Amino acid sequence: MNEDMIKRINELAKKKKEQGLTPEELQQQKELYAVYLRGIREQVKTQLDARIKPAHPEGCDCCGDHHHHNGKCQQ
Repeated sequence: MNEDMIKRINELAKKKKEQGLTPEELQQQKELYAVYLRGIREQVKTQLDARIKPAHPEGCDCCGDHHHHNGKCQQ
């Protein structure tokens, strides 16, 4: 999503509110919103993926309670 796309989204939103949009403009708005939302979802997913750590290291088969101490599984 670049600055021009955001500018166009805002232009279409303003025009829709003031006078309405042509069918072509409505389609363009729909497509731009889809690109915008996809970008937002990707940003959120990237941020969450960077923050969420697995509860156990891969291959860990400690007890069912999954207790931890300093990042290492305890039995």
